[in-house]
Amino acid sequence: MKFAYRFSNLYGAVYRQGNLSFSKDGNNVISPIGNRVSVFDLKNNSSETLPFSTAKNITCVGLSPDGGLAIVVDEDGAAQLISLITRAVLHHFHFHKPVSSIRFSPDGRKLVVTKENVALLYHAPGKHREYNALVLDKTYYGPYDETSCIDWTTDSKCFAVGSKDMSTWVFGAERWANLIYYSLGGHKDLVVACFFEKDSLNLYTVSQDGALCVWESDTEPSGLVLTKKVAEKEKEEEECSSEEVEEAEVDGIRTQVIRGKADGPKDSEIKNVRYLQKSKHFFNKEGEFNNLTCASFHKDTHILVTGFASGVFHLHELPEFNLIHSLSISDQRISSVVMNCSGDWIGFGCSGMGQLLVWEWQSESYVFKQQGHFNNMASLAYSPDGQYIVTGGDDGKVKVWNTNSGLCFVTFTEHTSSITHVTFTSSGFVIVSASLDGTVRAYDLHRYRNFRTFTSPRPVQFSSLAVDFSGELVSAGAQDSFEIFIWSMQTGRLLEVLAGHVGPVSSLCFSPVQSVLASASWDKTVRIWDMIDSWQTKETLPLPADGLAVSYRPDGQELAVATLDGEISFWVPQDATQTGSIAGRHDLVMGRKETEKVTAKQSAKGKSFTALCYSADGESILAGGQSRFVCIYNVKEQILMKKFEVSCNLSFDAMEEFLDRRKMTEFGSLALVDEGTGDGDGVQLSLPGVRKGDMSSRHFKPEIRVSSLRFSPTGRSWAATTTEGLLVYSLDGSMIFDPYDLDLDVTPASVRRQLRLKEWTSAIVLAFRLNEHALTQEVLETVPHKEIPVVCGSLPDVYVEKLLFFLAGCLEKSAHLQFYLSWAQNLLLLHGQKLKNRSGAILPTIQSLQKSLQRHFESLSKLCEWNIYTIRYAVALSKQRGLKRSAEQLEEGGEVVEEEDEVVEEEDLFEGMSQASMEDTVMVM
Repeated sequence: MKFAYRFSNLYGAVYRQGNLSFSKDGNNVISPIGNRVSVFDLKNNSSETLPFSTAKNITCVGLSPDGGLAIVVDEDGAAQLISLITRAVLHHFHFHKPVSSIRFSPDGRKLVVTKENVALLYHAPGKHREYNALVLDKTYYGPYDETSCIDWTTDSKCFAVGSKDMSTWVFGAERWANLIYYSLGGHKDLVVACFFEKDSLNLYTVSQDGALCVWESDTEPSGLVLTKKVAEKEKEEEECSSEEVEEAEVDGIRTQVIRGKADGPKDSEIKNVRYLQKSKHFFNKEGEFNNLTCASFHKDTHILVTGFASGVFHLHELPEFNLIHSLSISDQRISSVVMNCSGDWIGFGCSGMGQLLVWEWQSESYVFKQQGHFNNMASLAYSPDGQYIVTGGDDGKVKVWNTNSGLCFVTFTEHTSSITHVTFTSSGFVIVSASLDGTVRAYDLHRYRNFRTFTSPRPVQFSSLAVDFSGELVSAGAQDSFEIFIWSMQTGRLLEVLAGHVGPVSSLCFSPVQSVLASASWDKTVRIWDMIDSWQTKETLPLPADGLAVSYRPDGQELAVATLDGEISFWVPQDATQTGSIAGRHDLVMGRKETEKVTAKQSAKGKSFTALCYSADGESILAGGQSRFVCIYNVKEQILMKKFEVSCNLSFDAMEEFLDRRKMTEFGSLALVDEGTGDGDGVQLSLPGVRKGDMSSRHFKPEIRVSSLRFSPTGRSWAATTTEGLLVYSLDGSMIFDPYDLDLDVTPASVRRQLRLKEWTSAIVLAFRLNEHALTQEVLETVPHKEIPVVCGSLPDVYVEKLLFFLAGCLEKSAHLQFYLSWAQNLLLLHGQKLKNRSGAILPTIQSLQKSLQRHFESLSKLCEWNIYTIRYAVALSKQRGLKRSAEQLEEGGEVVEEEDEVVEEEDLFEGMSQASMEDTVMVM
């Protein structure tokens, strides 16, 4: 059960590339992040990462009209059909080429996919299980360059495809006699987006140079005529004169191929669809050049949203092209824009900064605003109660994330260089960070401000950081002067400079139980410093290689050190004796880089662990480094228990053990060839005279690695900062059958038999011996509330901790708050002394219980405060109405009814009720 962790969420990144989508109700944003997809709930302010991943980075996402299905396509054209209801992968498909866009028809029966200069029409997946979920219907040729966008008519009869050859093609989804294809020009740059009007064939096209063309059709959608309704002779003449329909094989499938011609259909009795350019508008002002990068159109409100490379977006009302408002939301290129179903919210994605914004244009306010680290994350730390995670990145920012919602709620930007280490103090309300800018800063989570800045007498770069268990001493190690600096948190003064290392200090760690500091250095030693006895070195531990990471066990009785030779050694810090070691070099499986000359097996000999962390109970240790694997070892047995693969994204470098022979040529690897920036992703700060982009810029594939690891204080999850983001792995007890003291008589039937006999204690013991979550919850909720103290008192000691651990998990999600609080309160009152004697073993359980209580306390406190304000407002309103009624009676000359005293009494009553409810809530918590 201890190692049944599975990936649960992705923090630290909210958007990378690809198109954003809104759910059917408009309350959720679906955002592609690398090779994963996250769903952000805007109503409940939470996030969820879907439990699947693609082989490479996702480029486009297609959402069905009913919101139940999604198709995600990666850079190579590999697609997955996902159920957004069950979060399961239903089907795998490969388009064999990179896909530029994908769009379901409004009726949900068809699906258009564009790749290269071809548009493929598929039958959309149905509600019934099929052998092949995607069946090709037709293939459309017409554009001479790559396609860029798709849009459907409201009735799903036709669709339009924009292309990089500056043309837009309108195709019929059925065999229409008067519309088979139609080509529209009028632009001088590639077409970014095209949109149909609601219930019309009228069309809007937007190009990259900031031009909008309005096209008017002379035919209504109801005027389209199917070919089979036309006489046989006329149908043959139409097919011979205006189109070429032939049978061909596309991707190994026999299908109809429709090829557009430049001459178009000849005149016949059926009036063909014609388009006329009604008007043309320009977004850029005179003398201004700003690339238009994305656009979205809401057909009901006729609102057009356009995003630009400068981070500005415009809102226009069509077809009059009236500017509603314009705003700059970023200093980077807006990569994707989308509007929800009601047209009130607009979602923006900026891939350069990793930003995801949702803007309500009517009130001109942000509904959602998140930004991840746009460079690698270097360090992370859990708060003592496990509710928050703080991360520091190479972008110089310190971000704090809520583990319940998965969102960042505060960002500190005072550092001017990369963050090397972050940590919480024991109080949980102070964050300390070290940076290469030569400062160590302390932040207050009550007022969200930097209240202490620690500096050294001469400029140094800090590479490590540690805070003692009392929160009073702050230590930081320098990587250039080889010294350790000690400051006082209260006064901010430098207390001592510890010298002794002859190499850069790579890691620091305070003992959890006393003021003893352990420092690892590149000089192949670990020094133990006594903070009380004149800052003296108590012990010096010799290492076989350079020390990279050091970590204390939670009880302070053991020290783990990772060295450059790939080993983890364990020491007793009191007498400097080594108790064991783990050779982890063979567990660091590493792939071969595309530019490396040596094989992966040879390069793995130089890899090592750079991050260590003990579990909450101290029985296991996590280790990660320059590899895509995180290893968890049993400390006592010194064996590998499990390896977690943090990423399978082939878009990263060094993911495969062997190079792809298809990329090898006589001149070397194709990976060494740089093709430049291209037209679409031009660099904004270009060279003089360069308009499209800086051809001197270089692109590189990042290498997957783990920079930091931490176990949650509750013991139910652990987190890792990787190249892909902040990955959180949680215990998954639903899929594991792990019984305790199982016997032939222990069955669900025997448990329910004891419940019918009202033998509550026996039923609980049997349920825990079977160890099924649903059955245990059923037993607990069957016990009457008045019997809880009796059952808690008669429960055997071995099951008290198990029940307390179970209650901590149930309190986090269950709505029966008072019921489970009664269980927890009686267990702690009746068995408190026994539990205190084993405080070290049950500490994760107590911290998990505290985390759940704190979460409910915060939510109930807000609710009670809101109720108090609502009651006061109602009382004030009734009082005002009473005074107004008295004034009217005076004007009419009647008698005044004394209602003020009644109102005051009513106000006192309401305040007394609200105060009492608040006090009851605090007492319960």
